[in-house]
Amino acid sequence: MTSSPPSPPSPPADALPPTLLDLSTYLLSRIGKATRGQLGERLAGRGLRLWDMAVLAALADFGPHAQRDLVERLGLDPSDLAKIADQLAAGGYVERTRDTADRRRMSVSVTDAGRALLAELDAEARAVQDEVLAPLDARERHVLQELLLRVHRGLEGRRL
Repeated sequence: MTSSPPSPPSPPADALPPTLLDLSTYLLSRIGKATRGQLGERLAGRGLRLWDMAVLAALADFGPHAQRDLVERLGLDPSDLAKIADQLAAGGYVERTRDTADRRRMSVSVTDAGRALLAELDAEARAVQDEVLAPLDARERHVLQELLLRVHRGLEGRRL
């Protein structure tokens, strides 16, 4: 009587298909979803969202903006930006004023408190980044950052 060869062990129930693991776009999506969730949880503990951080970063990096220009820069819905600006203004993180050249326009600028908050949020984001990128050494992280920037720049101007 001949015995049949043992069957290969079956993969764990939560194993992902190799076909998907071979797709960089799939991996980017999964990693992005996980890291966004981790950072989102940290910000939610402060009553904030990623968009709050994005608005503060845009104002800190580029200076005061008309609200509609922030909508364009960040790809936000105008009503969402209005809510974000209201919340950040109520916290003293941004200041909204009427544009002196066009009274219909509302200008938004970051306050010192907003800059301080952004520094704290940046530290939170970098902590999440360090957790996620722990398997990579400093050189690999630099290469990954450069490659991701190149891909990002290749997508600029496209509506996805």
